[in-house]
This record gives sequence, C-alpha cells and structure tokens, in this order.
Amino acid sequence: MNLEEADAVAIATAIREGKVSAVEVTKAALQRITARNNELNCFTTITAETALTQAERIDEEIAQGKNPGSLAGVPFAVKNLFDIAGLTTLAGAKINAENPPATQDATAVARLKQAGAVLVGALNMDEYAYGFVTENFHYGVTHNPHDLKRIAGGSSGGSAAAVAAGMVPLTLGSDTNGSIRVPAALCGVFGLKPTYGRLSRAGVALLSSSLDHVGPFARSVRDISTAFDALQGEDEKDPVCTKRPLELCLPQLNQDIADLRIAIADDYFEKGASPQALEAVQKVADALDVTQYVTIPEAHRARAAAFVITACEGANLHLEKLRSRSGSFGASRPQDFDPATRDRFLAGALIPSSWYIQAQRFRRWYRDKVREIFQKVDVILAPTTSISAPLIGQQTMTLDGEEILVRPHLGLYTQPLSFIGLPVLSVPIQRISNLPLGVQLIAAPYNETLILSVAAALEAKNVISAPIV
Repeated sequence: MNLEEADAVAIATAIREGKVSAVEVTKAALQRITARNNELNCFTTITAETALTQAERIDEEIAQGKNPGSLAGVPFAVKNLFDIAGLTTLAGAKINAENPPATQDATAVARLKQAGAVLVGALNMDEYAYGFVTENFHYGVTHNPHDLKRIAGGSSGGSAAAVAAGMVPLTLGSDTNGSIRVPAALCGVFGLKPTYGRLSRAGVALLSSSLDHVGPFARSVRDISTAFDALQGEDEKDPVCTKRPLELCLPQLNQDIADLRIAIADDYFEKGASPQALEAVQKVADALDVTQYVTIPEAHRARAAAFVITACEGANLHLEKLRSRSGSFGASRPQDFDPATRDRFLAGALIPSSWYIQAQRFRRWYRDKVREIFQKVDVILAPTTSISAPLIGQQTMTLDGEEILVRPHLGLYTQPLSFIGLPVLSVPIQRISNLPLGVQLIAAPYNETLILSVAAALEAKNVISAPIV
C-alpha cells in the first residue's frame, strides 16, 4: 500500500491484518517528516526513538493475536501545548523551554495511544495559542503546503500543515476562537472543534479556560470520526469535561441525511466574505439541495465579547511574567515574549473587570438565542474564513473595500461559534481560485454525529476532499 496516501483507518486495518508492520509505517512517516520539515517547519520535536518503541510493541501485540485498537500503528503528532511524557511542553513560547519535562501524557494524547496510534512528535503553533498565523517569533513560520509563500493559519498551523503535506494522517490541535478551523481551511484538511467540554483538556496548556477546546485534524471524514471516537470520555482531571454516555460517530456516518433541516447562515456570515468564500459555501449548499437561510443574531457582538474574554483570561494566566520590574525577579520576563503576543496580553490586563463581566452576561443571552435557532434547523453552513491563505508577513487584507488587519480578522466567522461552545467541522473545498477554502458545518451542542454525517455525504459526492500536497 502507498503509506503516504493511505488514510489512518486504512493503515490501521492493514497493520491489524498483517499486510504491513507498525514499524514499517512509523519509519515511512519519519522519513516523510525528515524530507519535508525543513521547508514546512511543522515539527518542533520529532520523537523517533519512542515512536519506534511504540510501533514495536504494537507489532508484538498483533503477533500475540491481540487487537491494539482502532488506530493500530497510525502515526500522529500533536500541537506542542499538549503534554508529552519526557518532553518539555513549549506552547510555542521561549519561556517554557526552560520548564522540566512533562511527567505524563495529556489525556487526549494518552487516549490516542490507547487506541494504538503512534506519537511521532510535537508541532509548531502561535505563542501561547494566541494568533491565527503560526508565524512563531521563536520557532519560525510554518509554511502552507499549497504555497510555501503563504501562512498555514493558526494557532494550530503545524497540525494542519503536517496533515495536508502527508507527513502524518492525524494530528491534534486546540481551538479558542478558531485555531483548529482556520488552519484546517487554509491548508485544505478536515478540522473538528467539538462541543465545549466534550473532550478532555487535561495536560493541555490553556489560553482561555472558558473558551478552549481540543480536537483532531485529518484528511477524511472516517479518520476524523475514528479519532474523535477514541478521544471521547469523561475525565476527572478536567473539571469541564462533561459526564455523558459515549456516542460513537463512526458507525453512524452512513445514516440518511435527507430529513435533516440544513440552512445557510446569512447577514454577518456573508458580509466581508470574498467571492471565493461564498462560492465554497454555495457549492456545499447546492450538493445538499439547501435553499433555506438563517440569521444568527448579534454575531458581531459575540465576536467582540470573545475578544474581551480571551484577552482577559489569557493575560491573567501570564500576569507575573508580563510585569516589568527592576532588579532580579525570576518570574518577570516580558522581554522573552513574542512582542505581538506580549502587547495583546498587556492590553488584556488593562481591560476593566466590568467589561469582562458584561461579556460573560452577553454570552449567556447569545447562547440562548442561538439555541432557539436550532429548534428550527439541524445544521448551519457558513464560511470558515473570509479569504484563502494570506502571504507570510502580510499585515492587511481588503474586505468589502476596507483595508483591515489580517491577524485578528481570520477568525471573523469562527469566533461567534466557539464563543458558545458549538460543535463545528471545517470541511475542505479544494482549489477555488488556486487555494483551498473551508466551509463550517455547525450544529447544536453534542451533535457531532450530525455534522460528521453531513460531511460523509458531501465526501461521497466528491464535493469535499483533502488530497496530499
């Protein structure tokens, strides 16, 4: 089998059936990573030795007649804010490089390993996950595999680019305001932001506790569903990880979606979108015979409130290191931040507490309003980003004839959705105007199965795909 082009499920099946060994698959992945990482800069650490040890153990289990799991021998990598036993958790920051190594894996990492997946390394990201570009001040820029002059998106840029380039079939990222969906769209892969609290964040360096999610990237619907199923389950180490029965998505992917009520988000989710972004949404809508539109009220205020909450909570986590003091104070290290990140955190530290409280009050109101919409529709379609991948270093872009900053506005259509923890899957529409774009499939909380089923139907019609580049 072609190990570069095979998806995760196909690899796991071949390994369990003895058609290829886990060691062979792992060595092939490590070779691809070595061959491409210099140009793409996806990986900050490659764990070759421990990966081969894991692969050998899987081959031994198969030889003994055991089933190592649904992801047996599948290589995967994780954003470098997930704890990996024996490695220092960077979270994209120079400051963290001096921390001691993690003593155990993050829950999400451990669960993929329990399903048989083989961890091959840690991936580049924006410092402290505070950005949409992965132009890391300390560890370099991650390049978009579709065009090396363009960004991969962020903050999980390394995670998206590694999948798009065929370095690994599965990765993990985190999403506060769009940090899974934005790079998934710009790199042309699938990215799932589950319901807030659905997956454990234990062992993950947080940016904004009340907004942060973790989720997988993949090149096919069945891969991302298999990974999501393996990641599910309550975790007492994460107080927001919900206690609810497991609902496996993979067995339900082929369900009939003909009776689903699907609508296109209008108003806010059309303003500012490039013609290509609107074309991508229309392509999905046409394939699903969708003609209904729905308005999500006050989405612009939801985005503003998300900015306030992110800035306040992020600044609070790093306040001691942000302080500028004279003399010798070990905790004070403002000079060691990326200047852009430091400035955003400092601005957040100056926001009045009354603003934060009001943002949280609005959040509850907005959540209830959006829940009313889901009494009338099951799935909503919207652009993931307003444009395809900008150039590396590009500071501004033009939307609706207005020149605006690139970094904050890549999350234009993602922030109002993560703000209230909705499950969202960004699906890849390939090569509209030469670069991929994404479309968001949005559902009410805990309805991941619905959006994955819709994606499976679109994939079967060849409307969405994630080829290796």
